[in-house]
Amino acid sequence: MKRITGTVLLIALTLSMLAGCSQSTGTKKKVGIIQLMDHTSLNTIKNAFDKEMEKLGYNDKNIEYSFKNGNGDTNTLASIANEFQGKNLNAVVAIATPAAQSVAKLANKTPVIFSAVSDPIGAKLTSSLTHPNKNMTGTSDEVQVDQILEKALEVQPKLKKIGLLYNKGEANSVTNIKNAKAYLLKKNIQVEEAAVSSVNEVQSAVNVLSSKCEAIFSPNDNTVASAMAAAGKAAIKAKIPFYTGADSMVKDGGFLTVGIDYEELGKETARMTDQILKGKKISELPVKVFKTDLNIYVNKKTADALEIKLPESIIQNKKYKEL
Repeated sequence: MKRITGTVLLIALTLSMLAGCSQSTGTKKKVGIIQLMDHTSLNTIKNAFDKEMEKLGYNDKNIEYSFKNGNGDTNTLASIANEFQGKNLNAVVAIATPAAQSVAKLANKTPVIFSAVSDPIGAKLTSSLTHPNKNMTGTSDEVQVDQILEKALEVQPKLKKIGLLYNKGEANSVTNIKNAKAYLLKKNIQVEEAAVSSVNEVQSAVNVLSSKCEAIFSPNDNTVASAMAAAGKAAIKAKIPFYTGADSMVKDGGFLTVGIDYEELGKETARMTDQILKGKKISELPVKVFKTDLNIYVNKKTADALEIKLPESIIQNKKYKEL
């Protein structure tokens, strides 16, 4: 009787162990990550996302990532989206607007969490920020254009003409430039536009605008951001302040912005991904828009090179940060 009982217990224990192994393997989550290209803002988001997911308890035993970089090419993004389609993923994380748009077709079966999308509605990723309805949600780095240009006028109160530099192919940039034009029209400030389609065109566009304007503004445009080091040097050489839509662009050589910390954007994207993987529906997760508690970022080396003395209204602001 004891031998039979012992045998039964051994079988039960073995089955339990096998079930545990099966459960562990079966619950391993698969997440695809698609990033538009390499530049400081997007890399900061990805790094912060990775660290936060680790803090949330994810490791190689319970999650499998497929990370792909589009290198700024729409054809590559489309190819990655097609590849993801056959992977039976539990979720897709898309970093930057074009990357999110490229995987939108996957959302009919797979939840998509985007990051750094300035205008999710304009990009047709959702019809509502509060109640996402296309199986896509995430974090928005909506640029507070008015606040940036207000600071520009504090630095340059006699500003008469400003150059607007962006890529017309980026939906986020089109929205932000439209907002910039509306603000500048109210202030009776003239505008000179320069549209670029590739990184190689950015520096020459800065040179052209510098010859016509007293300042330059670019939103969080991925094409401009990728060439920011060279663009910043060109603006400094021309003694022209270059206002930007992202702190990373200031860090890479721009002059000033008012905006979010992109590391926090990456962390929040991870938290939302965690909730989706744990069963929460996309429709229950409003798009997170960072509009308040923004910092004033200034590149001190750039300011010194431009021989600009910042007004006390900026320096004494508790949200002022030097990069």
